[in-house]
Amino acid sequence: MTIDRFAHHALALLALPLLTLPHGLATAAECRMSVGVVMELTGTAGAYGQAAAKAIEMAFGDINTAGGVRGCRLVTDTRDSQSQATVGIDAANQLVQLDKVQVLISGISSVSIPILESVTGPAKVLQASPSASSPRLTELARDGRAGRNFFRTITSDALQGTAAARYATDLGMKRIAIIYVNNDFGTQLQKEFSRTYRGLGGTVVAATPYNERQSSFSAEVSTALATRPDALYLISTPVEGASIARAWISQGGVRRLLLSDGMNSADFIHAVGAKYLNDAYGTSSGTTTSESTRYFNERYREYAHLDPASPAADRAYDLGALIGLAAVATPKTDGSSLRTALARVTDPKGTVIHAGASEFSRAIALLATGKNIRYEGVIGPVEVDGYGDISGPFRLWQIQNGIVTTHGMLAAETVASLRQRMIDTGTKP
Repeated sequence: MTIDRFAHHALALLALPLLTLPHGLATAAECRMSVGVVMELTGTAGAYGQAAAKAIEMAFGDINTAGGVRGCRLVTDTRDSQSQATVGIDAANQLVQLDKVQVLISGISSVSIPILESVTGPAKVLQASPSASSPRLTELARDGRAGRNFFRTITSDALQGTAAARYATDLGMKRIAIIYVNNDFGTQLQKEFSRTYRGLGGTVVAATPYNERQSSFSAEVSTALATRPDALYLISTPVEGASIARAWISQGGVRRLLLSDGMNSADFIHAVGAKYLNDAYGTSSGTTTSESTRYFNERYREYAHLDPASPAADRAYDLGALIGLAAVATPKTDGSSLRTALARVTDPKGTVIHAGASEFSRAIALLATGKNIRYEGVIGPVEVDGYGDISGPFRLWQIQNGIVTTHGMLAAETVASLRQRMIDTGTKP
């Protein structure tokens, strides 16, 4: 992982042809655009951050091979949040207040939201995430409480919960117990799922929260089991999700499981045991397959030594690509200008550009002549709305013999229409 802890120059220096770094770590001929990354490399959500960090580096490498940002190399200054908000805030403060980065990439919702509220929002620094899915981020943007310099390349759990409820109903799950992590991600996803699941005729027999970093989950499992459900919806991260699933199975819980996107993970499957998960299903933000998807699937495993299907990997590459292309598209380097420049690189009428260095070379040339582009990324055509949200299909998957296989896709329009119907009919979460 590239960690440039000595690149203290702000993005405002991007226009300079020469940039000399301290301590002899760079020659005068080098120019760098340093992007802060606060990612959960360890802790309960480490699988997200490790995969995402590598994908971001891969995207930056492709941009650099294509010519960089007006001749400057994109580099990451990466810090480990340890999957904890307090650690993440401290790291973000160092990057924003001391190193003066103008772009900061963060990870999961429970870390991203506190950083946005207390660090990047007040400083008007652009923040982006490939894995923060909480609907609260939309609310913060809508209310203007943390500025609008935020975007993400993962769909909101307002839609993810709806998609999961539809999938559970289609699978014939009639009486479901929910165990969910007690943070912004878990509580919001549980609410959205419950609203639609009840509206479709299902019964939530228990909704049991747990606190992060617990030493045991036996009490929560016992509470859920007492309601005699025919399925369990587990909203968690790979490490704690595996512990809960093991406790559920060991205490005699039904093995019919519905899983949130984080358990789409080889580490989770290995930790639980593949033989216990052949009736386990889940949902994730999906992709619209393109040339970019094929490129990423071919190159990422070699680059990162990780599965291209690792949580957040595909959308982290697209996030890195969008940041690099937006920086090319504007001479200004403040957060607001970079956020605005996203429109130039995601223009529905622009020239289509896919992932990879050769495609990014074309993009840089087009942007230099004033033309707009339409980046069709690994997850498909990316469009960011005024609140920093994207829309897209949802992947429906099943674990079979230790392998995550795709069952189908739910179109974004289908999910959005179903959610709106539940709201219009007054269905309660």
